Amino acid sequence: MALARSLAVAVVGIEGHLVEVEADLANGLPGLTLIGLPDAALHEARDRVRAAVVNSRERWPDRRITVGLFPATLPKSGSAFDLAMAAAILGAAGAVPRAALAGRILIGELALDGRLRPVRGVLPAVLAAVGAGLERIVVPASNAREAALVPGAVIEPMHDLAGVLDLLRGRPRLDQVLPEAAPAVRPDPSELDLSDVAGQARGRLAAEVAAAGGHHLYLQGPPGTGKTMIAERLPGLLPALDTAAALEVTAVHSVAGVLPVGEPLVTRPPFRSPHHSATPAALVGSGSSVIRPGLASQAHHGVLFLDEAPEFGRSALDALRQPLESGQVEIARARATTRFPARFLLVLAANPCPCSRARGPRDLRCDCPSTVRRRYLARLSGPLLDRIDLQIALTSPSRAELRADRDLAGSSAAAAQRVHQARCVMERRFAGTPWRRNAEVPGPSLRRRWPLRSEATRLADRAFERGLLTARGLDRVFRVAWTIADLNGQERPGAEEVGLALDLRLPGGRHE
Repeated sequence: MALARSLAVAVVGIEGHLVEVEADLANGLPGLTLIGLPDAALHEARDRVRAAVVNSRERWPDRRITVGLFPATLPKSGSAFDLAMAAAILGAAGAVPRAALAGRILIGELALDGRLRPVRGVLPAVLAAVGAGLERIVVPASNAREAALVPGAVIEPMHDLAGVLDLLRGRPRLDQVLPEAAPAVRPDPSELDLSDVAGQARGRLAAEVAAAGGHHLYLQGPPGTGKTMIAERLPGLLPALDTAAALEVTAVHSVAGVLPVGEPLVTRPPFRSPHHSATPAALVGSGSSVIRPGLASQAHHGVLFLDEAPEFGRSALDALRQPLESGQVEIARARATTRFPARFLLVLAANPCPCSRARGPRDLRCDCPSTVRRRYLARLSGPLLDRIDLQIALTSPSRAELRADRDLAGSSAAAAQRVHQARCVMERRFAGTPWRRNAEVPGPSLRRRWPLRSEATRLADRAFERGLLTARGLDRVFRVAWTIADLNGQERPGAEEVGLALDLRLPGGRHE
């Protein structure tokens, strides 16, 4: 029987699924038939594989070849199956031992001359293989460092098809060096420091609270008040990713194709700042047969900054409402439904009016009618803003504030240390629960398991009764109050912490 099997991995979303590649050689008109729900890129693999085999000085079987990808109901896309298909065909032809194909995963795209090209999604593919008990994985040499991030994986990096065939025949080349696991490389500290923001004590406090509790932040103010500076310095306050989070973020970036070739593990929280012309598909993900993660998922465990937020399309902004609540994006298409993680910290920045000129005590140049200003800011829908915990109105700094020396207590290093200590407190409090930060705790669980005294919540309850807060907004005020208490080293929030949390959500004394 001229039949051989090899193993590959299909990546759907960021989850890998083992795929059995079967090749059958039969009498009949020479040709290659591909079955198993392949997409267009996979159909083109017939020509790529044949050219690569011939140019590697191997004999192409002049028989009727049928290649099946199983399970047949699983959608398969991309070019990562090329190597497994070539190995299965040559195994069925007797050119390589069939036993060598068992227990080994083959991943890689073949060039016409037989070289192995790098592919997307190697990290989730290797994670799936190791999870299924298959440790030996052949990958393109360019993907070797990414694949070696997975503990327990035995990576066999190859440059071309000829090297893979020598490996399967028991004659590995001396130039094929197994990579060591890439260390978790931390980049040099950023030069962007929070103390560079002149004045804006409320804005810097809001950034620290947002980083500690994972609270979303909305900054409003005229140009030059430091909105973008605060947002760009926010990632520097976030702790480095732990191993599980780093692997998850790296997997998303690998599938999205934004992980540079040879890049080690992503250990710092990512930062994404799209242009205001970004579409809903760009933010949450897109694709028909191959669904790629959007910017919201690429900012997983990091910061998504939307500068000039009212200039974004209304549909693009509202597409973020569901991920803000659930922490994931679900994209449904005709052939597949895919979920991507998207637990990011959203930062919105907006000018107070279309003319972008200040309207304050030192600058009265803005002559936009009140209806124009309301219409401009109304582009940010109420349901979206209701999910933003911190809403800060910034004013232009004074000349004295611009000339003031940098405050070391307000530096990013000092703030990051306070954020780290607060998160340690949260981890102890949420031990044994699915939550890690205050912003993730559902309102009913927060009120039931960690209730606050009535005298502490009196001001927030009054704002709720006056209609200044929704039920969701009230819960978010309490979450922010818990974060403020954690930053101050207090056991639980009191009236002062709840009042400050309310002031950070309803600026300008609207709650009084």
